[in-house]
Amino acid sequence: MNILTGEPSTELFGGEVPESVKPLLDQARAAESTEEVLALLLTAQVSAPDSASLYYLLYKFYARQADFEQAERVALKGLAVAAKQAHLPDDWRTVTPDMADFTSPGPARFWLFTLKALAFIRLRQDDSTSATAYLAKVQCLDPEGGTGAGVIESLIKGS
Repeated sequence: MNILTGEPSTELFGGEVPESVKPLLDQARAAESTEEVLALLLTAQVSAPDSASLYYLLYKFYARQADFEQAERVALKGLAVAAKQAHLPDDWRTVTPDMADFTSPGPARFWLFTLKALAFIRLRQDDSTSATAYLAKVQCLDPEGGTGAGVIESLIKGS
């Protein structure tokens, strides 16, 4: 079951995780308290720091808890991991559409979705200027809207 959505699934956004941390994720799925879920997710992330999926699970966890400061910290770390794996520059502002295939599953796509998540997180922190900057980059790299960035755009316009 997906920890965050409750849907039956063992697939994680961001790719596979090492076998060594799968038991931790299974325990997190069965955990009864948010504290236990968080402890297990943090343990998994520390154990597999190059696994993008674990950053995704953590920033989604924090966002659902309305802890947007922590969500942002984790998303930025996940962005850096994905940038390294996709051979993208460290500075997200310098990324151009020709640097990677942002439409196919993999580190570049994960990077783009994390950038969209950062737009949402900044918006929830009442920083529409930063949210708009992140969103503009997402839209530049995904002009077809495959990431669903239009939802964030609507939220920004409504704020």
